[in-house]
Amino acid sequence: MERLTSPPRLMIVSDLDHTMVDHHDPENLSLLRFNSLWEHAYRHDSLLVFSTGRSPTLYKELRKEKPLLTPDITIMSVGTEITYGNSMVPDHGWVETLNNKWDLGIVKEEASKFSELKLQAETEQRPHKVSFYVDKSKAQEVTKELSQRFLKRGLDVKIIYSGGMDLDILPQGAGKGQALAYLLKKLKTEGKLPVNTLACGDSGNDAELFSIPDVYGVMVSNAQEELLKWHAENAKDNPKVIHAKERCAGGIIQAIGHFKLGPNLSPRDVSDFLECKVENVNPGHEVVKFFLFYERWRRGEVENSEAYTASLKASSHPGGVFVHPSGTEKSLRDTIDELRKYHGDKQGKKFRVWTDQVLATDTTPGTWIVKLDKWEQDGEERRGCTTTVKFTAKEGEGLVWEHVQQTWSEESNVKNDSSWII
Repeated sequence: MERLTSPPRLMIVSDLDHTMVDHHDPENLSLLRFNSLWEHAYRHDSLLVFSTGRSPTLYKELRKEKPLLTPDITIMSVGTEITYGNSMVPDHGWVETLNNKWDLGIVKEEASKFSELKLQAETEQRPHKVSFYVDKSKAQEVTKELSQRFLKRGLDVKIIYSGGMDLDILPQGAGKGQALAYLLKKLKTEGKLPVNTLACGDSGNDAELFSIPDVYGVMVSNAQEELLKWHAENAKDNPKVIHAKERCAGGIIQAIGHFKLGPNLSPRDVSDFLECKVENVNPGHEVVKFFLFYERWRRGEVENSEAYTASLKASSHPGGVFVHPSGTEKSLRDTIDELRKYHGDKQGKKFRVWTDQVLATDTTPGTWIVKLDKWEQDGEERRGCTTTVKFTAKEGEGLVWEHVQQTWSEESNVKNDSSWII
């Protein structure tokens, strides 16, 4: 978050499963649409927050399975853990807040007396969260009885039922809503309170997100019955909370447009990149646009046309250099020529490309350095490169690619030099 010198233009706080991530979308198209919109229009001056019921272990598993962006802040285990940045640095102030009137031993002891509760996997048991499965028909009765027992033992806890089967026991001060309230207060203290905040969810444990004052909310079209019921009883007259017509990440994009929070046209929704012009010089957009074109070229979704290769060459410096992850240097224009023979080689295959953490720095007047992570999913293989691009621009002319350097990402599970193009 250090890159932000002023309040974020937008902070999106989104649940993951069935909200940001559509598990019924094998191509991950709605997620990829959101990714390119975020990297093109928001990454440089906004904050992305993932708020998930998943433990750190299961969250990291999801990151390996789906093309998720890297968030600025991660809230996990139903709002009981807050971490920052790539290295996921924990918020110790939040830990201290949650310790109030919480005793993990007593929580486990009382819960063990209910045969209706089936303990979830060990990875889901956290310092401030105990998680069970419970039959839908027994949930209300068990919740009521448990609450009374905890009260008698002097604990102040919260019980959240969601997903039609998950029952989580947390400190009273925990939960997705309280974690968001804590975060907003902290950002305000630092002089970085977001101009707008959009909360996104699909299930009962997301309801609290929509109760925070001055926050916009979207329930995606596939929201579960428990959340729709909560909305009907608590927020149906709140114009700041909508039920989207689109599923998952598509619903998030819809909400950005509905509330007029900023651009909501994803570069993935633009069919012809030659017609895709941005009013202001935007090096980050150029990178997002190029790698989208690269994906479509390999998939055979754009015409094998001289116009495209001529346009790419025209925007490359005659002496431009590309440094391959292997360390080999070649001419940028030769690399574009080489692209021609790969047109349509991934047609009909599971091949997707996305960019992450796209950040442009204006180094000297007319010169930019763009740093990003570029990822490819090819069948079950995922490869990634840390990429640095140097752009120059002259008045009246567009951006010119001068230098591209790539090195294998530590997270890349395949590092095959021979089949990597750019």
